[in-house]
Amino acid sequence: MYLDAEKKQEIFTTYGKSNKDTGSVESQVALFSYRIQHLTEHLKQNIHDFGTKRALTKLVGKRRSLLDYLKGKDIERYRALIKALNLRK
Repeated sequence: MYLDAEKKQEIFTTYGKSNKDTGSVESQVALFSYRIQHLTEHLKQNIHDFGTKRALTKLVGKRRSLLDYLKGKDIERYRALIKALNLRK
């Protein structure tokens, strides 16, 4: 499996306040970004996988809405997260 418990803990430790911090916007966006990267690589090999394409579109929308929330709440945290994850915008 591409996303095991150890990888999740690593993401939460890196972008959250602790490894138990699974609810913060930063940790959720980082987890979504990791999943988006994986699905993008999958779609490069399997062009006609429309279920994965739909899941990717939904994940990008969820990530965008969380980033919009963070931008309205705390612009400095938003900028730091965008820079850390190398996201456009």
